[in-house]
Amino acid sequence: MTHTKGAQTLTLTGLRFDANLGILAHERGHPQPIQVDAELHQGTQPLLPADDDIHSVLDYRKVRQIIIDECTAEHINLLETLIGRVSHRLMQLPGVIGVRVRIAKLAIFDDCEVAIRMETGQW
Repeated sequence: MTHTKGAQTLTLTGLRFDANLGILAHERGHPQPIQVDAELHQGTQPLLPADDDIHSVLDYRKVRQIIIDECTAEHINLLETLIGRVSHRLMQLPGVIGVRVRIAKLAIFDDCEVAIRMETGQW
């Protein structure tokens, strides 16, 4: 039996940048570091793309930029709101049938990080 297809997931791990996020006074005026991890389930895909061209696949550069843009577009009070926006936007990408996103606030407490994970779509 020859295998020609498989389940494909694009993963970005450890994407770190500053975002305007939070309800506390010191959060409202100053961006804070966050980390975003994302998995985009693309369902069954050919083991080899139709051709060796970036336009035949989901471009991870575009995925990375969408995450950064969504997280830095404006101040957002709640981490829950932010992760919902990012998840919704990633689900709109062509061929994406499921999304898992984890966003961590890295500097909110001295002794731990705070994170929320959202999963939507098909897995």
